[in-house]
Amino acid sequence: MFQSLDVSLIGDLIVMPSPSWLPSLVWTDYRLAVLFTVLIPLALLLWSFVAKADAIQSLLMIYWRVSSLLAITVYLLIGALPVGFLSGWLARILIPVSLWFWADLNEEISEQPSSRLKWGFVSWRWAVSLYCGLGVIAQLPVLRCALMSTDTLIKEPFCRLWLDPPWAFRELFHPTTRPFFLGFLALVGLAIYVLYLGYFVVVRLGRQGRSATGQ
Repeated sequence: MFQSLDVSLIGDLIVMPSPSWLPSLVWTDYRLAVLFTVLIPLALLLWSFVAKADAIQSLLMIYWRVSSLLAITVYLLIGALPVGFLSGWLARILIPVSLWFWADLNEEISEQPSSRLKWGFVSWRWAVSLYCGLGVIAQLPVLRCALMSTDTLIKEPFCRLWLDPPWAFRELFHPTTRPFFLGFLALVGLAIYVLYLGYFVVVRLGRQGRSATGQ
């Protein structure tokens, strides 16, 4: 009884009209996310395979494993699961860390001769790090959505806006699949991600330090 009363009270306190410019900002953020976290790194990964640039290739493979949390976040939000707001915020922290953490790969890349691939990779790394850093700050107010129930989340105008792009994604790629089922799959993916991240921090990081190759 007290829990439902608290949720209702919180909902009453936080429901407020959203600024008219906010929907454009939300969609712009998702478009930039597709550009900086999907399209450009995918092109760079293919380019690194063709150019046989092992260090860049290895760092991009690490990036894709870490940034898979963004894909998990999209499916969590399709299911209107509040934890998706927290996972999306954490992904913006983990992505720059994954790109700058590995001392051996960064040293190898810095010692490579100048090339279009190296210039493109370094430029993208700075750009995506800046994008994620600004996102971490800008989305601090959105974290309150992670504390709501699903019903309150959908009814609250500010939080509801952030569900529109994931729901549009579902309409495009999964029109016949129930949102609840997609959200459930995302929860399974999130559990696997957290277990692997925990293994990395507790076991592998202590064994290899900042060396990606363990040498």
